[in-house]
Amino acid sequence: MNPTASMKATTTKFELKMGKATREAYGEALAELGRKNPNVIALDADLAKSTFSATFGKEFPGRFYTVGIAEANMVGIASGLALSGKIPFASSFAVFLVDKGYDQLRMCVAYPHVNAKFVGSHGGISIGEDGPSQQSVEDLALTCALPGFVVIHPADEHSARALVHRMAEHVGPCYMRTGRAKAAVIYSPSDTFEIGKAKVHGDGADCAIIACGFEVGYALQAQAQLEEEGVSVRVLDMHTLKPLDDAAVAKAARECGAIVTAEEHLLDGGLGARVAQAAAKSHPVPMEMVGVRDTYAESATPEQLMEKYGLTAPYIVQAVRDVLKRK
Repeated sequence: MNPTASMKATTTKFELKMGKATREAYGEALAELGRKNPNVIALDADLAKSTFSATFGKEFPGRFYTVGIAEANMVGIASGLALSGKIPFASSFAVFLVDKGYDQLRMCVAYPHVNAKFVGSHGGISIGEDGPSQQSVEDLALTCALPGFVVIHPADEHSARALVHRMAEHVGPCYMRTGRAKAAVIYSPSDTFEIGKAKVHGDGADCAIIACGFEVGYALQAQAQLEEEGVSVRVLDMHTLKPLDDAAVAKAARECGAIVTAEEHLLDGGLGARVAQAAAKSHPVPMEMVGVRDTYAESATPEQLMEKYGLTAPYIVQAVRDVLKRK
């Protein structure tokens, strides 16, 4: 599928209700953790208002550290705090946190397997006008490559809030990507989430759409349109990229016979690659992948970028149509 090809958007009965940005939900959940556990510490690299870690800082100024524009140093400090028995949550823009701090993430966190948590805000291209220097399209692949890391990309405010709590409970290094833009509300505050367990929407048997982050909302729109066309589709919210829910992938492959993945990330090393690896081990099936294709984006509105780079619901619909021809 050519993401630059013209594609007319189709309205569906499934309307997305927009809620809070996942970065805002992260800040709220971090403050909740701070009230429950005095060992929770927060760090930020001069972007606390944007990452929403400032929510924690206002309530717990004595447990909040601003290290300046020094992400690599922040990762090292977080490692030291973890080794001292604290539970540090270190935040910055994803592109700065992961790209600038990667050596420290590798040597100070992954190698000694310390209990430190990292949250990269403004992930993907949906940050819009800030342009490619601040659009992280590699962070999920890079963090998945770190041995022992848990890697999470929540779809909405409720899943983000719940998964921040699961990160705190997990003993070991974790990375979560959050977004700048408001996210579609998919879940309710009562929904539960578990690291490494996908959330399944529907029991369609023609094709499975496996998505993460903002793409889950688009996948549900695509599901609604395809059902109107008589195509039975299930959607898997693969909020945890590592450890991947291999059992859910195997079940979807076996029962549907075709898979489409959707992610706001480079296809190289991202969700699609990880799902393909899992399916190849259990039940190989035809696959199509929706994502950013070997390029950086540019400066434009989030809506313009998501459309230009082929990440919206109509592209997922077309990917399903394409993969069904190969069953």
